[in-house]
Amino acid sequence: MEQMFTVIDSRYRSKKPLIVTTNLKLEEIKNPPDLAHARIYDRILERCAPVLFSGKNFREEGARATKAAAKEIVSKE
Repeated sequence: MEQMFTVIDSRYRSKKPLIVTTNLKLEEIKNPPDLAHARIYDRILERCAPVLFSGKNFREEGARATKAAAKEIVSKE
């Protein structure tokens, strides 16, 4: 957690660009669970513009296909 803070704080203080990707919802970022997360999230929200991407989760679909294929193989044995 401290390493993440150091990287983000360094970019924040130098006013350099920062791109962050996360699976967290905006509400989770706006309401951090503790002070350590709040320190990081505040800097991210001040330097970054949130952009929501929605759509299919291709990893989840791939995992489902792999699981179905594995069940098929096991059932044939």
